[in-house]
Amino acid sequence: MRHSPEALTAFAEAATLGSFSAAARKLGKSQSTVSSAIANLEIDLGITLFDRSSRKPALTEQGRVMLGKVQEILAASDRLDRAASQLGGGMEPKLSVVWSDTYQSDRFEEMLLAFENRFPDLEFECLIAEHGDLVSLVQTGRAHIGVVAAQSAYPPDVGSATIAEQSEITLFVATAHPLAVMKDITPDVLANFRELRLDTYIEAEQGAPQSRRAWSAPSYLMLMEMAVLGFGWAAIPRWMVTRFATGKLVELNARGWPRRVPVDAVWSRQRPLGRAGTWLLQEMLAPAR
Repeated sequence: MRHSPEALTAFAEAATLGSFSAAARKLGKSQSTVSSAIANLEIDLGITLFDRSSRKPALTEQGRVMLGKVQEILAASDRLDRAASQLGGGMEPKLSVVWSDTYQSDRFEEMLLAFENRFPDLEFECLIAEHGDLVSLVQTGRAHIGVVAAQSAYPPDVGSATIAEQSEITLFVATAHPLAVMKDITPDVLANFRELRLDTYIEAEQGAPQSRRAWSAPSYLMLMEMAVLGFGWAAIPRWMVTRFATGKLVELNARGWPRRVPVDAVWSRQRPLGRAGTWLLQEMLAPAR
């Protein structure tokens, strides 16, 4: 391939982040290096990817088309790296996986038992996070693999694939809460009572809108505890309530609930997985047997 992976990555990051300087910071390179890489890519392709007439570069129509193609190339390159890692036999000294509490697979126990039998001497670490916090842990290399409620988009340096199994999230309140005895609850009715909302650190830092009545917490487990204490209603994964709060929480008869939530596995394209990580990822993505 005559187009260097570094140039393709620089272009994808600059297009996603909206500036060459932000891409340079993300990639740990100088702005001039990123600018030169993109300029050389434009020369190689024979098209203009960015309109530089204003202070902030903007994708041209050609650039928008090429961005999709470049993302496909980066994804294919990532698949090649994972295949080579599996065939080459490289083993990580430690594997870290960050899980969202939305994920609950019928195959989870079976998968971990198979993992232990296959890699008995490997140090294995499990972390818990949600949404943007989880993706950030994978981006920074703190975790090798993440399992997260499917996001509409991921950063260019994060690979993703949807797991066959979905999660189910629905609304719960304490048994003594006024909503517990109501039927056919509308959003207007819910708005009259306090919401207990999942709110990760990153979303909070970005200034996500907050209801005046809402309380927030960074984990579903904490939300569930708050709901059990009667502080409000919360959207919680059904498996968690079934396992830890049976008899303490009541499922609301609310319009539009429960909801099926697709779940993605995510990984860093900048840090190829070793043999154990590649095996575990493939097991997560395998169709239900």
